[in-house]
Amino acid sequence: QVQVVESGGGLVQTGGSLRLSCAASGSIHSINAMGWYRQAPGKQRELVARIGDSTIYGNSVKDRFTISRDNAKNMVYLQMNSLKPDDTAVYYCAAIGVRLQGSNYRSDYWGQGTQVTVSS
Repeated sequence: QVQVVESGGGLVQTGGSLRLSCAASGSIHSINAMGWYRQAPGKQRELVARIGDSTIYGNSVKDRFTISRDNAKNMVYLQMNSLKPDDTAVYYCAAIGVRLQGSNYRSDYWGQGTQVTVSS
């Protein structure tokens, strides 16, 4: 009933920039927050940034990444600057606390992920 689709990943050199986009679609009444998480090979999934009533960033991306949101379109963006090889990971978009039309319940939905590779 809800699809979350990421785009914008790719290969970039150290110091470069990328912009990720994510769209949530379906019979959505409202979304509490949207966020980006990432998972590198052999590591646990970690928070990159999340935006809702407040905005939070993972410690390793503060001052380099910026998250923004278009509530009318149910979209979230992640501008990534000064990229480092350690930023290499699959980046997942999450729609958090989604309320569907005609429902009083909220659930979380995840995208399939987009690969970001930073070469040294």
